[in-house]
Amino acid sequence: MSKLLAFDLGAESGRALVGHFDGKRLALEELHRFANGPVQIFDRLYWDPLRLFAEMQQGLSLFARDHGKDLASIGVDTWGVDFALLGPDDALLDNPRNYRDPRTAGMLEEAFSRVPREEIFSHTGVQFMKLNSLYQLLAMRDSPLLQSANTLLLMADLFNFYFTGNKVCEFSNATTTQFYDPRKNAWSTELLTGLRLPTHFLPEIVQPGTEVGTLLPSIASANGLNAVPVIAPATHDTGSAVAAVPTETRDYAYISSGTWSLMGVELDEPLVSDKALQYNFTNEGGVGPSYRFLKNIMGLWLVQECRRAWQREGRDFSYEQLTAMARDAVPFVALIEPDDERFITPGDMPARIRAYCEETSQNVPADEGQMIRIVLESLALKYRYVFESLETILGRRLECIHVVGGGIQNRLLCRFTASAAGRQVIAGPLEATGIGNLLLQLIGLGQLASLAEARQVVRDSFDPEVYQPEQSADWDAAYDRFRRLLPLA
Repeated sequence: MSKLLAFDLGAESGRALVGHFDGKRLALEELHRFANGPVQIFDRLYWDPLRLFAEMQQGLSLFARDHGKDLASIGVDTWGVDFALLGPDDALLDNPRNYRDPRTAGMLEEAFSRVPREEIFSHTGVQFMKLNSLYQLLAMRDSPLLQSANTLLLMADLFNFYFTGNKVCEFSNATTTQFYDPRKNAWSTELLTGLRLPTHFLPEIVQPGTEVGTLLPSIASANGLNAVPVIAPATHDTGSAVAAVPTETRDYAYISSGTWSLMGVELDEPLVSDKALQYNFTNEGGVGPSYRFLKNIMGLWLVQECRRAWQREGRDFSYEQLTAMARDAVPFVALIEPDDERFITPGDMPARIRAYCEETSQNVPADEGQMIRIVLESLALKYRYVFESLETILGRRLECIHVVGGGIQNRLLCRFTASAAGRQVIAGPLEATGIGNLLLQLIGLGQLASLAEARQVVRDSFDPEVYQPEQSADWDAAYDRFRRLLPLA
């Protein structure tokens, strides 16, 4: 029985998961869970990487306490795009900013004034979002930090450096930056130079399953462990989540469902085409190697922010309560475009949704259940729009939708997704990101030979839940209304 440790850090929480692998099946044990989230100072939003790293070391100590020194490997995955800058002494020059930080306002327009939009896409094949690393760097264009930085590391790569002392960037993470060229398989230094941004701090890129190094002796001894290999999974959490999709074919779309919803397909090569640009899709690195041709959708962030707003007012609903209230609410009272600019930053989300409904001449939600139903129905309709866009771009039919990640616990959203898209939804596994992280470690250790073998382990270890579409003209009518809310409609 091999025991491995996956650190899976999301935008709301992080956890240390032990994987128990017997050669055929994988079992999970949650060892440690800790809060994550932005820290606001003035108008800036930061991450707190030193606290997160302390929590991860607590996970190492808990492993040693419960399982002894017998740890086969460690892997880290996090969200993408955000980065740290290290100085000549490898110390942080500043705390990494959160991707919702307001400094990127206007940076898309600034970038296009220097390099045309079409040229940026031809270099990178990446969806245009102001939160991308490229626009975060551009927001720092006059900062002396850029010139004094020796190394740029994305978040998972920063933690791998803290564990091993080695500075590399893993492929799936690199492709989220919008300054990686998927056709050249290298950093797009030409693009950065065209934007008058430095390139001297870009590290070596390694593939998923690569051993980054060995746990530093000081960390190993402090936490009761022997020397342990640190293996880079797909360090971008969506890359690991998609690796855990229990499919045997590629005639499907996936949704990695959580704070964000990432919906797409797997391809052998990046798809950098006029249609991909028109529909604003992205090419992110996967396992194999492969590419995840996808679109980022706002996701359950909208529900999370509504819940936080109500908590501040003294109304503390659980997610289960909110979903039950939404299930009983009247359908299709109003619809929103989940990716409207006003919904990106933290704040009073219920007020923003009400304002959106008023501005679009729709009914305003009367209570919490109605508001959550509007969010969930709108997400399902956005999934349908992206699903149909995928079929249009690819020129072929997709047979089903695999949904993985924490969002599958919202069974109402899964049911809505099947009915809106008119396709079977296969939900699971729940801990897809952690599972994918562990599977890539097993590939790195040589205990699994391929992604196909890894997915067989998922099918042998976890049972999905299947949702069939419910035929209803109401969804088609709602979709017609929804299309009129979209910028491209």
